Amino acid sequence: MIEIVSAARCIDCDKCVDVCPTNVFDAVPGKHPVIARQSDCQTCFLCEAYCPVDALFVAPLAGPAEPDSPYRDEAALAAAGHLGDYRTWIGWGHGRTPGSLRDRNPELPELVAAHLPGVSVQ
Repeated sequence: MIEIVSAARCIDCDKCVDVCPTNVFDAVPGKHPVIARQSDCQTCFLCEAYCPVDALFVAPLAGPAEPDSPYRDEAALAAAGHLGDYRTWIGWGHGRTPGSLRDRNPELPELVAAHLPGVSVQ
């Protein structure tokens, strides 16, 4: 569930507003988007994936985090590199390796070799 829109990182691009399939965010003219309907969040991570500056944190929870939860501690999450974690995992963003190229599934290299000769996923 979405827990954080970082005021320190957000650039007001409203990508999160645009990509959210359940309309969790509200755009605010001249300000950062706000989490307006957190209970509607489906924990799909699309907002975090599309945020170009890693300003969002979606906790891997089906409901809101408790007020004293580490999932609500922006400073600790940022220090640990967890803002935009999902984007890192899938390899979106400058300097990141696409997740498909990090896959350790033994079938993937075989499939790529069969369909794209000369391309390696190792």
